Amino acid sequence: MPAFKFLLLTVMLALTTACSTVQTGSGGKWVGHTETGQASFYADRYQNQKTASGERYKARQKTAAHRTLPFGSQVRVTNVHNGKSVVVRVNDRGPFVRGRIIDLSRSAFSSIGDTSAGLLDVRIEVIR
Repeated sequence: MPAFKFLLLTVMLALTTACSTVQTGSGGKWVGHTETGQASFYADRYQNQKTASGERYKARQKTAAHRTLPFGSQVRVTNVHNGKSVVVRVNDRGPFVRGRIIDLSRSAFSSIGDTSAGLLDVRIEVIR
């Protein structure tokens, strides 16, 4: 019976660890991945709200939300109409609107386009 308890404890520990793992870091296998689509930006009401990574959203930081890229991934976002680009760090999940591939902080969005446009056609590339 002690061997069974040890096995049960080992399985429970493995499951607990697997369920609590959060992907963070450099993006690893994602480096070089590209997408094209639309970018939007966070509304002012999200200032200081928690993101999916647990960080608080700060409009002045160069951060972004992506549906699948690991937290911490560095992504170059390029406005396809003017060629301007910005590097952001993924720290949230989203956007959840068809056609949109990334949500940018206000600072990141305004560095590549006019916020009055609301949306930008962009190309994203994971660089780290």
